[in-house]
Amino acid sequence: MRGREQQRAFETLLREHQRIVFKVVSVYARHPEDRRDLTQEICVQLWRSFPRFDEKRARFSTWMYRVALNVAISQMRRPSRQDERFERLDQQQIDAAGGTVGIFEPDERLEVLYRFIDELDPLNRALILLYLEDRSYAEIAEILGISETSVATKISRIKQKLRYQMTGAMPVGA
Repeated sequence: MRGREQQRAFETLLREHQRIVFKVVSVYARHPEDRRDLTQEICVQLWRSFPRFDEKRARFSTWMYRVALNVAISQMRRPSRQDERFERLDQQQIDAAGGTVGIFEPDERLEVLYRFIDELDPLNRALILLYLEDRSYAEIAEILGISETSVATKISRIKQKLRYQMTGAMPVGA
């Protein structure tokens, strides 16, 4: 493919799978300007990488997730404007404010889930995003370049940690 044909193919695939970009951006960026910046950077990297996309090796959605997550994780590692705007609370401050233990309304539970996801390291954020997307362990492993066993183990640990945060119940083996 060359020139206009390649551009049309890319635009069509991007439009068909744009939800992937929006999902990755929503997990890795909280502020509107950060979301816009991350969306733009992901799209630029997708376009730059498109000539190397090989449909024989991976589905477009799998490849797109891989590129989008790599860009998002790279952006997270850079000092962000968010770090300049907010100071992270330590556990004592969270406990003084009531922590996360107790019964939550549905919206509050969702907010606790988002805060929990925000605290995960970049790889675990990607894992939980793909898990919540109902991706198979095989597909998650392919996207992230880790084994299915690793995927299963890490997801189990994330779920256990989340359960503890939501209910206050001590995780097994802790």
